[in-house]
Amino acid sequence: MDKGKKRGNTAETVYNLVKPLADQFNLEIWDVVYLKEGADWYLRVFIDKETGVSINDCVDLTQELNPVLDKADPVPNEYILEVSSPGINRKLTRPEHYRKYIGQILRVKLVRPLEDGRRLLDGVLLNAESNGSFAIQIDEETSVDFEKKECASVILLEEDFNE
Repeated sequence: MDKGKKRGNTAETVYNLVKPLADQFNLEIWDVVYLKEGADWYLRVFIDKETGVSINDCVDLTQELNPVLDKADPVPNEYILEVSSPGINRKLTRPEHYRKYIGQILRVKLVRPLEDGRRLLDGVLLNAESNGSFAIQIDEETSVDFEKKECASVILLEEDFNE
């Protein structure tokens, strides 16, 4: 890889490389994350599909993706490739994630606490805007609006899948 390329673009570049492959397998790319943990760099590709992700889906996509990554060489370091499901308690990171789960229960962890000291809020997702802002209903009388930059993480809570 050209050493002049920024690491911040790595995940988006890989997303664009893997998208056509995922489409061939009728998979949705949930997210691509490139990060360092300890001494190792990880390239994580999270996939999803309506009927649920199987181990074979992960293996098939990995086998197709490896030669594409080798040829394009978009990753600036040695890395460990992981292809997996985002799981039940999936992290919402893209605007389309929020739009897909309107009406579902989310857990929002804030970067800074609210005036009452809370940093963790559970509530029903009311709406989602393309700019990353969204609102949740935390009780019968209270809804809260957020901008994406205010949130350390937003996850879909497991209870929604068991209703």
